[in-house]
Amino acid sequence: MCRNIKTLFNFEPPATEDEIHASALQFVRKLSGFNKPSQANEDAFNRAVAEVSDAARRLLTSLQTAAPARDREIEAEKARERSRLRFG
Repeated sequence: MCRNIKTLFNFEPPATEDEIHASALQFVRKLSGFNKPSQANEDAFNRAVAEVSDAARRLLTSLQTAAPARDREIEAEKARERSRLRFG
């Protein structure tokens, strides 16, 4: 899976439209192999990003959990610590 796609479920505050769109864009880039599509493929690429964004939004709003919402700052600090341990 693409490393730039981050978990968006069960955070407080909830994922924003920008975060959902960014993850969809990364997913479509990974699938297509294009960072920026050619003019010939631009419509299909943009349509795929919109469809993936819609699907992701529907998924995030339909998921349920009994776990408490995670704090973004705490999770970011955990990620920084993992990075320090891994890369020094």
